[in-house]
Amino acid sequence: MTQQSVATSDKLDAAVLKVAGVVVLGAIMSILDVTVVSVALPTFQNEFDASYARVAWTMTGYTLALATVIPLSGWAADRFGTKRLYMVALALFTIGSGLCATADTIGELIGYRVLQGLGGGMLMPLGMTIMTRAAGPHRIGRLMAVLGIPMLLGPIGGPILGGWLIDTASWHWIFLINLPIGVVALIYAQVALPKDAPEPSESFDFVGMLMLSPGLALFLYGVSSLPEAGTFAEAKVWAPMLVGGALVVAFVLYSFKPRHPLLDLRLFSNRDLTIASVTLFVFIIAFMGAGLLFPSYFLQVRGESTLTAGLLMAPQGLGAMITMPIAGTLADRVPIGRTVPFALALIVAGFFSFTQVDPQTSYWLLGGSLFVMGLGMGGTMMPIMTSALRTLQAQEVARGSTLVNILQQIGGSVGAAVMSVILTNELNGSRLIPGAVDPSGKPVTEAGLAIASRQRPELLQQTPVDPSLIERGLDFAAKAFAHTFWVAFALVVLTFIPAALLSRRRAPAQLDDQQAEQLKTPVVIH
Repeated sequence: MTQQSVATSDKLDAAVLKVAGVVVLGAIMSILDVTVVSVALPTFQNEFDASYARVAWTMTGYTLALATVIPLSGWAADRFGTKRLYMVALALFTIGSGLCATADTIGELIGYRVLQGLGGGMLMPLGMTIMTRAAGPHRIGRLMAVLGIPMLLGPIGGPILGGWLIDTASWHWIFLINLPIGVVALIYAQVALPKDAPEPSESFDFVGMLMLSPGLALFLYGVSSLPEAGTFAEAKVWAPMLVGGALVVAFVLYSFKPRHPLLDLRLFSNRDLTIASVTLFVFIIAFMGAGLLFPSYFLQVRGESTLTAGLLMAPQGLGAMITMPIAGTLADRVPIGRTVPFALALIVAGFFSFTQVDPQTSYWLLGGSLFVMGLGMGGTMMPIMTSALRTLQAQEVARGSTLVNILQQIGGSVGAAVMSVILTNELNGSRLIPGAVDPSGKPVTEAGLAIASRQRPELLQQTPVDPSLIERGLDFAAKAFAHTFWVAFALVVLTFIPAALLSRRRAPAQLDDQQAEQLKTPVVIH
């Protein structure tokens, strides 16, 4: 694609800010959507009478779709043009949002979320490409500061907005809210973005894509089916896991053959990139997986409204807002091997409180713990990802960024699936109430009834129940959450092992202009 002329000044002029407005609008939709849906999972359980592991697929399916299109976006931008493709991504995301609001079953909602993810996955990498070409690589730092706004506000505003919409209207509005924003963004993009000039690009690895994406989806589907099946012997558990695992292994073996593979695994010959990727992958499985459970604890065990649950999650975002810019500055001056372990220690310190939760744990303690965890998160993710890319050659940066982004999305998907499986299995171990069945004919457990009574107190008025039974159920449910948090806590502690191997040598201060220009697929937090 032809390079747009850029100003030589380091300041972002009006023309660049006009383009940046389009990108920020798209980023806000994409990032807010992830955090908004996180507080809605218990609502989906009630609305669709589905297990936690099942409704978690509304998140897992979305992130898998993101991982599918991230490598496609760089190739397609050159082939079809960034403006045209960005508007297609906006349209897909907006249409997917509208369809999500019409879902009558959990299966439909998951399918529409995948469609949303196909659009959302292209918004950030395409937006970064558009902004880089509009402003020039020498102003990458200022551009990232502009894009940092939705990244920082998303974890704070998303749960609060989602909770407010669910409490005052209905769950449908967490998706309908995207429709007017999407229409405005489409009109804005048509007016503000420069005209496309597509050109031939390198070949796209469709064979690799047909192996990796279905392979991951099948494997995670098998894992997520385990709580309902209760055993690995069920065909719906082992069959998709086996086929999915075989496809992923086949992709790994195949990926060393094409000149331009979907994921360039040859980059793992770079020690610094490998160590950073392993550290990030283990951390994201633990932190993102457990992150979905925090609002569920407030909703299901403590009986809070979705708005209150969103407000209770805000300290984590505030903590990240404080340390993320500081960590970005330090990453240019201090080797991450000397800073990241301290950030991880903050996360471990904050996380420990959640391994001890019960039905009466102090909100001051949990809020303070989330704030400390946020401080650690802000000093962990961005420094690891950006420092890994600094060690690559100029021609490797775009492929390395794609690799790290996809590992991040896969880690989030694995984390969501694994943690939901563990929690569901723990809750299924609760004592059955003799003779009690739900409307679908399934036996009712003490924990299940206690959680239902927290979310719908009118149930106890319709059918009087021994208060001690509800108390036992809540204690059991709290212990189920605590046991799941212990698994996530152990994984975060495990992250110290690869983190100890992170480089302690001083890295180059910044990407040079040629490397920055290669950065077509940015590292972003979803």
